[in-house]
Amino acid sequence: MRDLPRQLSVAELTGLFEGRTRFVERLAQLEDPLGQARTVAAELSEPEQKEVLDAHPAIGATGLSARSAAEQGSDEAPELAELNRRYEERFGFRFVVFVNGRPKAELVPVLRGRLERTRDRDELATALDELVSIATDRWEKEQA
Repeated sequence: MRDLPRQLSVAELTGLFEGRTRFVERLAQLEDPLGQARTVAAELSEPEQKEVLDAHPAIGATGLSARSAAEQGSDEAPELAELNRRYEERFGFRFVVFVNGRPKAELVPVLRGRLERTRDRDELATALDELVSIATDRWEKEQA
């Protein structure tokens, strides 16, 4: 694994996190932004946390960025749309999971399991952690 970057621009971070948010702007001001991302995410207000999660594309959505489309693959899992809808209705923010090359069908039980969790203590922290894992993996792949 390569060392994490000491500094990244807003544009670079926007690509890694799929949107220009207040979170991305804060990270761009820091040395080791990906190394500090989990701490910064935990310190965000709840509306800011929701903003950064909602900037990320939904699993199985259409109109994805080229990067997200490649990560999510082209396989089908029809029930993802309904599970995503239930998740967003229950928690108030987008379901985010580090796909890491898994087929969409493997994400269905993950999403079902996460629907059983509590919002404040479990799910919000997990979603933010997954988001940082995705961004870090993207950066590492770009450097390879």
